[in-house]
Amino acid sequence: MDTLPVFWFIAIAILWTGYLLLEGFDLGVGMHMILGTRDDRDRRVMLNTIGPVWDGNEVWLITAGAAIFAAFPHWYASLFSALYLPLTIMLLGLIVRAVGIEYRGKVATARWARIWTYGIGVGSIVVAFCVGAALALTSTGLPLNANGDRVGGPFVWLTLPAIVGGLAVVGFALAHAATFLGLKADGPVRERAGRFAARWAPLCLVPAAVWALWVQLAHGGTPLSWTLVGLAVVAAGLGWANARRRREGRAFLGYAGFGLFGAGAIFAGMFPRVLPSTIDPAFDLTVWNAASGEYTLGVMTVVACVGLPVVILYQAWSYWVFRKRVTPGMIPDAHVVLPAALRAR
Repeated sequence: MDTLPVFWFIAIAILWTGYLLLEGFDLGVGMHMILGTRDDRDRRVMLNTIGPVWDGNEVWLITAGAAIFAAFPHWYASLFSALYLPLTIMLLGLIVRAVGIEYRGKVATARWARIWTYGIGVGSIVVAFCVGAALALTSTGLPLNANGDRVGGPFVWLTLPAIVGGLAVVGFALAHAATFLGLKADGPVRERAGRFAARWAPLCLVPAAVWALWVQLAHGGTPLSWTLVGLAVVAAGLGWANARRRREGRAFLGYAGFGLFGAGAIFAGMFPRVLPSTIDPAFDLTVWNAASGEYTLGVMTVVACVGLPVVILYQAWSYWVFRKRVTPGMIPDAHVVLPAALRAR
């Protein structure tokens, strides 16, 4: 058995899990901005909790997609061509969300802030749903023929597993962000986040649990994947118990552990498949028939072993630098600021 394809399958699973854990609370904070409050100062507190890190967290999405392209080109070609429409919608959501984060504070009017607040919130929901749908389909299957081409129309991807996966990532982002805001914010935002984490977060995690169980039952889960499912349930229970006691750090670790073990269970359950075919199991794409050549994977491994630790260390350092809470007192009143070039005249 070739080890490099297996290594890169594990590496891609880690990259997607890192994206869900880090970008997950970013997306969730965007959702809470439109679902959790109507107070502008509270929304600015929320936005400032992710301000220093949100764009760095998106690197995990780019890296995961690039790793699939380089390590498993057949997986990339089949998945991205089959999901052209939802991935385009996801890209639009990413653009609107990023522009909203950058532009929201540029004009000191309530209407301007409201427009970009909903751009951030709706964009976050769209991105989370599309990412979840794409990952759910790559774990449960698409109608692929012997050539790896999609069979059916442009909406053939819109199936029950895709909807469950989309709701799973949206729900996890909401729960994960609630515990993150409990750690990073203070004042009314912290209180509302604590109540949400204790009351509604367990319900938000139900679609993700359904997705993980679906994969196990569809592919005949392994002892490893079932163990990870059990650990995910235990982590969610610990997160909920600590959220009820307002132990914010432990609640965050509990819900994050649910995401970590749940994603691990899904990837372990689908192995060695990378994209099953719902037409015929003989058409499944696996780590063996979808992988690049040994030389390509070898070069990628060397580059990853050098570059990935640097990226992780830099992100860890940035989180440490911006580790303190954001309080309402840190947020100044909205005001117009003239550019330096105009002030000099």
